[in-house]
Amino acid sequence: MPSRGGDRLRAWIDACPNQLYSALTFQGGAAWRKRLTDEIGNQGAISALIERRTDDELSRLMANLGGHCLDTTTRAFQAAAEHDRPTVFLAYTIKGWGMPLAGHKDNHAGLMTLAQMKGFRAAMGIREGYEWDRAEGLGISESDLDAILTRIPFNAPPRRYSAPAVPVPALAAPEDAEISTQAAFGKILDALAKGDSPLADRIVTTSPDVTVSTNLGPWVNRRGLFAATAVADTFREENIASVQKWSFSPKGQHLELGIAEMNLMLMLAAAGLSHELFGQRLLPIGTVYDPFVVRGLDALNYACYQDARFLLVGTPSGVTLAPEGGAHQSIGTPLIGMAQDGLASFEPAFADELACIMEWAFAYMQRDGKTAESADWQREAGGGSVYLRLSTRALEQPRRPLDSIRAGVIDGAYWLRPPGPDAEVIVAYQGTVATEAIAAAASLAEGRRDIGILAVTSADRLNAGWQAAQTARINGREMQSHIERLLSPVPRDALIVTVIDGHPATLSWLGSVHGHKVAGLGVEHFGQTGTVADLYRHFGIDRNSILRVVAGLTKGRPLRAVGWE
Repeated sequence: MPSRGGDRLRAWIDACPNQLYSALTFQGGAAWRKRLTDEIGNQGAISALIERRTDDELSRLMANLGGHCLDTTTRAFQAAAEHDRPTVFLAYTIKGWGMPLAGHKDNHAGLMTLAQMKGFRAAMGIREGYEWDRAEGLGISESDLDAILTRIPFNAPPRRYSAPAVPVPALAAPEDAEISTQAAFGKILDALAKGDSPLADRIVTTSPDVTVSTNLGPWVNRRGLFAATAVADTFREENIASVQKWSFSPKGQHLELGIAEMNLMLMLAAAGLSHELFGQRLLPIGTVYDPFVVRGLDALNYACYQDARFLLVGTPSGVTLAPEGGAHQSIGTPLIGMAQDGLASFEPAFADELACIMEWAFAYMQRDGKTAESADWQREAGGGSVYLRLSTRALEQPRRPLDSIRAGVIDGAYWLRPPGPDAEVIVAYQGTVATEAIAAAASLAEGRRDIGILAVTSADRLNAGWQAAQTARINGREMQSHIERLLSPVPRDALIVTVIDGHPATLSWLGSVHGHKVAGLGVEHFGQTGTVADLYRHFGIDRNSILRVVAGLTKGRPLRAVGWE
């Protein structure tokens, strides 16, 4: 900007409110001239600066702020690349710059008229009917454009790298007689940390201030925290007792975040793309309190959109963390897991289920869609990220060979108790309410025939497989989904009672598979504090609630179950 009069004009620009600047931009050169003349007055040099330009020239001058100057922004980026300090770029711009709707507050959803589009096309040097020609409006041939594109660094191959898959060893479940899925997760990771497998060396964990309370502590103690330079554990140096060994070094495999769930999701996205960005594979794991998954949903969505690969662990979950109250209770997260593309969601009840899922997840995170095993739907073949919804409630563990349940656990469900041919009631559960479903089925078995218990580990994968099967049949290809096969022996008039510590819609769709009547039990409200038993009873997801539902929906048929009230 010329120095004579330019400083005065710059001061006016800096003092002008954004809304007024936008309005004047939309109104054009004449409005700019009048406003500047009225507010700055006859200032000699500044007046001459304005008068030397036509209305169109003045309009272009006033709207062309620094954020639109490619030369300025390029030099700013280059300067930032000369050091490793965090840098923020504030681009001063006009919304819709260069278009007829520029500056108007309605332009976000505005559409140009035919006349405006014609003028815009002419201004850009685009001939009518040639809009999709690659070099149109540039004043050069397509061959010249291709020659330019081959020379620029941004387009130099490879734009996207790849990395070989890391072998996944067999993962064993902890042998505790009673354990929660959260504690089992910590023990499985600790067992990996003890060894020297390539998988353990490629895992990077991160957490927003809940590292210890989500059972990452043992992993961190063995693998350390990351920092560019070594930093000693201050608490140990000060002789303060702690079971946590928090020493930092470049070899550390855990990144500790503050209370910032959005940063967690951004970290998972970045680390989960390392194989494509740098040709080195990382397997990131992030833990977060399940209710606070929603704090980072925007970043989570775009991480999946970019096909980043990570393991997100939401724990503890539901109203099962009863004493902590409503602020820490999650309700809709199972539905988020089902709806989010690129994210396979699981909620196991038992430690052996979790071991199967984690072993599968580390391989699933590395699929590329080319070398993957055959699959019935696109996302299954191409792989993706995985979300685990875990709990701090310890359950008595079943003793059974992992291979006896592995396929069902990964596909989304298996019969914990297969129904007989005359089954009247099926109880289907997901997650830690397994205890209530099993107890209710035991009571029902004394007065009902052939009661079945369906253990759902992933409503997400069950539903995805079912939707894929329906689509296949519509397109003329025969296909039967896993849930269709599981429910096919169940008599048509049987009642399915679904129960989950989460929104009941997560499982209530099961009735649509073969047309069974469904009673969906779950949690639709938060805010209550009490014991686990208190809250299960309050929200109607306990054993007795299941029994009352069965009695209420099967009137006229004798209920000879005992022990309910």
